[in-house]
Amino acid sequence: MPAAAAAGALADRPGMREALQWFTREKQWVNEIHLKLCRVPSPTFLEQQRAEWVSQQLRNLGWHTGIDRAGNVLASLEATPEGNLVAVTAHLDTVLAPRTKDDIFVDPGGVFHGPGVSDNGAGLAGLIAIARAIKVHPDSADLFRRLLLVANVGEEGEGNLSGMRHLCRQPDLARRISAFVVLDGAATDHITVQALGSRRFEVSFAGPGGHSWSDFGIGNPVHALTRAMTAFVDSKAVETRTLLRDGAKVSVNVGLIDGGTGVNAIASAARAKVDIRSENNDRIEEMVNVLFQAVAKSEEAENRRAVAGRVTSKIKEIGNRPAAKLAPDSGLLASVRAVDAHLGIRSRLDCASTDANIPLSMGIPAISIGAGGTGGGAHTTAEWFQPEGRDLGLKRVLLTLGLLLPGEGE
Repeated sequence: MPAAAAAGALADRPGMREALQWFTREKQWVNEIHLKLCRVPSPTFLEQQRAEWVSQQLRNLGWHTGIDRAGNVLASLEATPEGNLVAVTAHLDTVLAPRTKDDIFVDPGGVFHGPGVSDNGAGLAGLIAIARAIKVHPDSADLFRRLLLVANVGEEGEGNLSGMRHLCRQPDLARRISAFVVLDGAATDHITVQALGSRRFEVSFAGPGGHSWSDFGIGNPVHALTRAMTAFVDSKAVETRTLLRDGAKVSVNVGLIDGGTGVNAIASAARAKVDIRSENNDRIEEMVNVLFQAVAKSEEAENRRAVAGRVTSKIKEIGNRPAAKLAPDSGLLASVRAVDAHLGIRSRLDCASTDANIPLSMGIPAISIGAGGTGGGAHTTAEWFQPEGRDLGLKRVLLTLGLLLPGEGE
């Protein structure tokens, strides 16, 4: 059966039809779960409390749950599901965490406010809502017996996709997962099929330090660092590779600089954090080489100028997200497109850095989509989420999963 027709047939199937209606009928329940989970702090590297909370919610709903060594929550309908699996995931961590529960609130218009309410409160609430919709309609349970729910750690920033890396490095599990559907944020207007790659580095310079007057002339780590960063971002390579010959864009960013102890002291240390991104891994590698050359030349220049006290440099990689792309003829893409056609959703294909980077780089089909509603202000204290229309996004996810599960999209 063609995918478009299969989506409609699946939506009318007993059990599935009731599960889809549940998302609209139980909007308030989903909103309440969303608020509760966002009030459990979960900054990157400190996701344990939220992981335990999510695990308990899924267990209460009747799913078999566990937390792996990386801190990921895994849940399935059967204690040991057999055969090929489809994984639906949502990351647990947030860039900012609420200081108190009052930092997460709903305004009179029904809009959620606070750190992480959209990224990734929307995705996690969607994951739990899907779990309940399946369980409260026993007729749909058989269809989803090979569904794996994952709430994973380490997606944001220097988490470096650690939770997804761990999951995909379990050979007995990874080879059985035929597709990943990553729920990240809100909205239904996009399908992320291309993984935006990045390399991230901490560049540091060290020296003896001293008094700004009496020790003037010794090697200065701040001077060396700022010279290196300026040389890097002003290099011809950056200018000419903003748009490359193959159309792949490159971006570079010095996102943090710190060091020193006072205006009248020569610093003994200084560091910067650098982000390099592109859709193309080779282009990223070219810019990494430019960075290393700029740092080496700056160290040499500072020591040549110094009358005493040499500086030394160090470059440490703090992030590596591979670029990759879903095949245009992928059955995964065909399934979500068919569901969008059935539900009347207009969506575009896009490129972003998400948990889907890891499976895509390993040749495992993966997409990242929003879990419905709308949101904005991600990674700031002004983050917001509007739940209106969330049920449409959740119906989209459930139907896509149904088409992907073994034997159901044929």
